[in-house]
Amino acid sequence: MNLRLLFFLFYCFGISLQAQESVAYAPLEKSNDAFDVGEWFEFRIHYGIFNASFATLEVRADTINQTPVFHAKGYGTTTGLARWFFKVEDHYDTYFRKDTGLPMFFKRDINEGGYTKNVEIRFDHEKGSALVNNLKKKRKESFEIRENSQDLISVFYYLRNFYNTEELVKGESLGINMFFDQENYLFQLKFLGRENLNTKFGKVRCLKFRPVVQSGRVFREEESVTIWVSDDPNKIPIKLRADLRVGAIECDLENFKHLKHPFGLVLD
Repeated sequence: MNLRLLFFLFYCFGISLQAQESVAYAPLEKSNDAFDVGEWFEFRIHYGIFNASFATLEVRADTINQTPVFHAKGYGTTTGLARWFFKVEDHYDTYFRKDTGLPMFFKRDINEGGYTKNVEIRFDHEKGSALVNNLKKKRKESFEIRENSQDLISVFYYLRNFYNTEELVKGESLGINMFFDQENYLFQLKFLGRENLNTKFGKVRCLKFRPVVQSGRVFREEESVTIWVSDDPNKIPIKLRADLRVGAIECDLENFKHLKHPFGLVLD
């Protein structure tokens, strides 16, 4: 199971990486504080009844160049039988500004069945550039980035904190500029409406999204990924379902700690 794919699917509300020339929508105004230091999530990724892997994401306090930042740490690993056949150890770190949500530093250190990658990215949003340091190949390169670009993990927090979901209209789409793997992308999401979802925690009122994905190689079609996010001030990722060419992958929130706001369960 490729955790690189799964991190992007869930933490970024789905894969929608398409190398487009168009830019994202105008920067969003901060609508609320959805999270704080100490927040922690655990996700269970499974294929049918078989658990394939677990992933965690937590928020810490840190500083970059004497600037207070949020430090989000992501970790993913295969489990059970899947670990015998395909061992995965994936580590992700992003450091992003508390005031603008823009990433300053991103680290990705992965080992997926023997495939390894160790990359650091330093963002300079004023100059519109990103310095990519490939530690494995001992190579540094500078790339042009688009306005307000996010990295693989910071985009998840940016969407939670800088988009007013109360004003979402069914069928509305939004786009965010991203920089990943030395390329610029446009991340796009379509809002499908609100839905009550049964979970291990109880019934949760959710916002339902569908990202634009690339069909053919992995997914059945362009509308094969669906994401449910709690319709409360936390905007917690609750569930993801990705229909593949064969079967489907599901990712469910398994545990959480230290939410900033009460969890939005539906009372019957």
